[in-house]
Amino acid sequence: MKRVPTAELLDADAGTTAEVAVSLRDLDHINRWFGGISTSQALLAHIAHAARLDRLSVLEVAAGSGNTARAVERRLSKQGILVDLTLLDRAPSHLAGGSHSGSRVSKAVLVAGDALTLPFRDNSFDVVSCNLFVHHLMPPQAEQFIAEGLRVCRHALVINDVSRSWLHLGFVYLGLPLFRSRITWNDAPASVRQAYTANEMKTFLTRSAAAKVDIKGYFLFRIGAVAWKSQPGA
Repeated sequence: MKRVPTAELLDADAGTTAEVAVSLRDLDHINRWFGGISTSQALLAHIAHAARLDRLSVLEVAAGSGNTARAVERRLSKQGILVDLTLLDRAPSHLAGGSHSGSRVSKAVLVAGDALTLPFRDNSFDVVSCNLFVHHLMPPQAEQFIAEGLRVCRHALVINDVSRSWLHLGFVYLGLPLFRSRITWNDAPASVRQAYTANEMKTFLTRSAAAKVDIKGYFLFRIGAVAWKSQPGA
């Protein structure tokens, strides 16, 4: 299946405030039901164990409402891994739509900024993470983001994204009636059409300054990749 770059409405906030809010809630459901939360949880736990850390400072890039990252934070805390969370999104209105209930999740730092020129110094966070973001980027932009993520992290860059295939696209069309937003009805198939395969993602990462790359498939067509800044445990 050839990659087809396709405009996604949520990228341009192409809807009313209410429509965008509903689409962000749909994204929360997608991540809860179809592997987004569980994949990020597994990847961050892997980093914590490999680096022998029980506390991680995490920058979540293109965080949207931040609810997925907060759910991962809560799950990891039950595993004994504490997360100090910073959420970055280009649109302050997306971050403002997140849930702030609970004492720990309310401590997340919110930052509006550009994922391709991260507004942080080198080695600012243990981990830079993103979920359902890299497929929005053209290959040169993807490589630029990977370079920025590796610059800003101390240990690893995490990429959690969907993979492209005809089978996945078919499942997406079957699942569209679960969602309310016309934005989601456009953006969910568009995401699969322009997603990268695991081999394509691995190519981007191996061209980077990463010392080691771990990449594998996860539940329901998810790709989980860890680009280590230095050899884990070194």
